[in-house]
Amino acid sequence: MPASSIDQVGDLLAAAESATGLNCPSCGSFHVAQVLGDNGGVSYVCTACGHSWS
Repeated sequence: MPASSIDQVGDLLAAAESATGLNCPSCGSFHVAQVLGDNGGVSYVCTACGHSWS
């Protein structure tokens, strides 16, 4: 059991990150946004470093 609320939040974030498995190929961050691409496809943007890919 986590010792504090901050520990609990950290545990929840870690679980969410591992569940999605989507991380930036450039910097490795899990802070990734899914966006609609120009041609209607799906693209991804890392909110940590700005790298984008599809």
